[in-house]
Amino acid sequence: MACPIRAAGRRLPVERNLPVIISDPSVAPAGATDPGAPATPGRSPLAAIGLSPALAQRADATHAAAALAADCALRRVTEVHRDRLALHDGRAEQAGRLCARLRRDLADADAEIAVGDWVWAHPGADERAPWEVAARVPPGPLLRRRDGDGLRHTLVANVDLALLVMGLDADFNLRRLERYLVLVQGEGLAAAVVLTKADQAGPQATADALAAIDRRLAASTASPDTASGAPPALAVDATSATAAAALAPWLVPGRTLVLLGSSGAGKSTLTNTLLEADRRLTGAVRLHDGRGQHTTTVRTLFPLASGACVIDTPGLRALRPDLDPTRLADSFADVQRLAPLCRFRDCRHEREPGCAVREAVDPDRLDNLGRMLRDARRDTLDALQRRRLRGEWKARGRAGAERARQKRGEA
Repeated sequence: MACPIRAAGRRLPVERNLPVIISDPSVAPAGATDPGAPATPGRSPLAAIGLSPALAQRADATHAAAALAADCALRRVTEVHRDRLALHDGRAEQAGRLCARLRRDLADADAEIAVGDWVWAHPGADERAPWEVAARVPPGPLLRRRDGDGLRHTLVANVDLALLVMGLDADFNLRRLERYLVLVQGEGLAAAVVLTKADQAGPQATADALAAIDRRLAASTASPDTASGAPPALAVDATSATAAAALAPWLVPGRTLVLLGSSGAGKSTLTNTLLEADRRLTGAVRLHDGRGQHTTTVRTLFPLASGACVIDTPGLRALRPDLDPTRLADSFADVQRLAPLCRFRDCRHEREPGCAVREAVDPDRLDNLGRMLRDARRDTLDALQRRRLRGEWKARGRAGAERARQKRGEA
């Protein structure tokens, strides 16, 4: 993983006596102590928006392979809109658009430009988008998901750490957190959990939530090499400067972080706190369920004063990891470890007798895994197979309804 961190909790004093748990600094990502952390390349302005030596080498190779003109300049994509991009040169943003050839090449490769990508662009003739993107640098770590129709979408590119943001109110949901963790770790990215609204929840409720997260995720990701595979977790008041201090071990030069979570979790509020400015609009959550109103509608990359970059994202309406069933099952280490002990080799861990997994694993976690596996299997089907599967389920539903009517003595 790009960010070798683990859960080794210790408490730090913060305002209002809020419990904040962070990883041990000896294992937290840092440019000077972490050999896998991106180095700051010289004094180039691009270093302020995440350019590392490895990325610079890939960019030079792309420039040479595409035989680009001398007036092409390296830019980072900070926003993606339908007909234009926001491109950053390390000092300021300018608008740009994809050239027709690159648009065709990306479509043929089933790829798309995403926030965090590095591109080569040259001055164009369009006054509204004065830069024309001629080539895309092959990206590093990507974060992708499937939508409700099974179509693949790239969320962000060239990220090093995902901060999974969840509010300590009605937004708190261990199932959803587990899905986010599978989404992130399935792409080979490191993750940390950030619980917001700790000032509203109180110390005891915050401590209980942190303990529940550790119990739920430790078994899922534990390995023989570590005492606990659970990602580090911390609870903060996203409106307070103490939140930035708690995240400081990860906000090192050259590192790019992405904030993921449901609408209303506090991602944009946390972004404003890290930027020390109100750059993102925020809104109140609904009182009856704690959900946000999707105030943030576009993914945006922001350079921070520390030299790191943070990507704020809207809440995801459909959360389906872009993983095949095998890779998805590998994310549940305890299930994989216990499966060979089941009585039947093809045990599906549902109703079979002698199932070692069902006897030891939290039923809610097992049900969550089953739902994600069904989604992943559907994504491997073509259109005709999906139509046939829907027909089978409809027939089963009608048969069940008929049996119920017969039991009630209805005609």
